[in-house]
Amino acid sequence: MSRTSKKPALPAAMPAPAATNGPVGEVLTLAEAATYLRVAEEDVLRLVQLQNLPGRQIQNEWRFLKAGLQDWLRTPARPSGKEAFLALAGIWKDDPDIEEIVREAHRRRGRPVAEGE
Repeated sequence: MSRTSKKPALPAAMPAPAATNGPVGEVLTLAEAATYLRVAEEDVLRLVQLQNLPGRQIQNEWRFLKAGLQDWLRTPARPSGKEAFLALAGIWKDDPDIEEIVREAHRRRGRPVAEGE
């Protein structure tokens, strides 16, 4: 009977960061997202706030999914609040009942209907 012992197995190799975080290039930094969109970094941050560009701030750094940026680019831009309101107001311009609705609103508020209404 021999007195040799088995050597302990080596620990399994750690996976490469790309294997655990997905393929390189799927998650972009602020600078990479700006380069991808071909705009300044400040414009990317403005788009995050004003036009719902998808991104996440992790501590002091931003990350963007490339697929999310592509989906955002495919989606038509929503009109601004003022544009949306004016578009909605335009829906009623040919409504045959609108004049009566305005008169009734003025009557309920105790206000005279202005000339030209």
